Amino acid sequence: MGKDKFWGGRFEKEIDKKFFDFQKSIDFDWRLAKYDLYHSLVHVEVLKKEKIIKPQEAARLRQALKKILKEVEGRGFRPLKQSEDIHTEIHNRVSRQFPRQAEKLHSLRSRNDQIVFDEKMFLREEAESIEGKVRHVRLAFQRKARLHKKAFFISFTHTQRAQIIYFSQYLLAWYEFFSADEKKLNVFRKNLKLSLGAGAGSGVSLMQKHYQESLRKVGFSSESIEKIRNPLYTVSDRDFLIEFLFILSLLQMHLSRFCEDLIIYSSREFDYIELPEEFCTGSSLMPHKKNPDFLELVRGNTALVYSSLNAILVLLKSLPLAYNRDLQLDKNILFPVLDIIHKELDLLPSFVEKFKLKKDRINKVLREDYSLYATELAELLVRKGVSFSQAHRIVGELILYLEKEGKNLAGVPSAVLRKFHPYLSEEEVKNILNPAYILRKRGS
Repeated sequence: MGKDKFWGGRFEKEIDKKFFDFQKSIDFDWRLAKYDLYHSLVHVEVLKKEKIIKPQEAARLRQALKKILKEVEGRGFRPLKQSEDIHTEIHNRVSRQFPRQAEKLHSLRSRNDQIVFDEKMFLREEAESIEGKVRHVRLAFQRKARLHKKAFFISFTHTQRAQIIYFSQYLLAWYEFFSADEKKLNVFRKNLKLSLGAGAGSGVSLMQKHYQESLRKVGFSSESIEKIRNPLYTVSDRDFLIEFLFILSLLQMHLSRFCEDLIIYSSREFDYIELPEEFCTGSSLMPHKKNPDFLELVRGNTALVYSSLNAILVLLKSLPLAYNRDLQLDKNILFPVLDIIHKELDLLPSFVEKFKLKKDRINKVLREDYSLYATELAELLVRKGVSFSQAHRIVGELILYLEKEGKNLAGVPSAVLRKFHPYLSEEEVKNILNPAYILRKRGS
């Protein structure tokens, strides 16, 4: 019992075949192969420093591990389905090259310690990759804003028309949201430190300083390494995963809000935005349809991303210290979310570049909807000495009058305007009805 496994000496019976298939994790944790190989390379150096293996044994183990690493980096790595997990898979591959030396490879270490290291190293790289893709999204909004620097747009509150803005101002609001996401990912990555030597949760007899030295020897910077303060905490901790999924949830929320905006603005009822056909599909029944599928799928994916954060919180809520097998499932939660985020971010810069502002439609709304100038009319009265509460009431009454009479603000004679307040005149209103004039006066 226990051949091709790290355990089994105290067992007399073979593991149930169906249970083995149920409990194995190789089908998904093979994605951690690269990071587990780095763990083993560090561990080999520590074992050599502690004189548990000889220099020539260490050399052979490094040779075998680097051969597998080359295979992983070349994307030719294919794990065996019968392996229990990625740790066992790598150990068995080393055994096939150097069986005698491989027997010493797992000396004084635990898979509990390995998996924490693997996940942290994996998340450091994932955070950096996603950070870079968010940067591309952010810059796509910046480029589009430059192209529409003086184009007019309409801001909304309560999904009702509010005030006139520049379209670049709208685009750069998303730039700010994604800048915040980028910063959070950067801080997360820099704060996530690597450590080794926790064992199963009680520590090991190998010296911590040897782990620090060996991590640096295989290429890790001093800034990325920390000494284990409490091994029980180290193997039990998945707070870093919760934090990462929270950041991804914020990022996904920003993506979803942007998509919701464009779904609304591209509808015939609004007709402010034209979506690129490359990101839409049609209806199998209705020939006229141009559906915003990309936007809807991103919006829909938000449910999956949010559920991952909730799932890891529920998974951890009642786990006693230290390691429990429940934690194997954190990768089932994490990996699908990462696949979603990467696909969305890969597509978004091209989408941002290709969707179009319907300037003629916006300008038509600006000519016809006098309510968009109501706030500026109130401000005009305030600057002439009228209290804001009084100005607010006066302009509200004027707007109500125009609505009831079916009139536009443009062309209302001064005699009518002065009935609402002596400071209102046709000439003053004409200035206010100029979007460029309004926006030039805005301090922010």
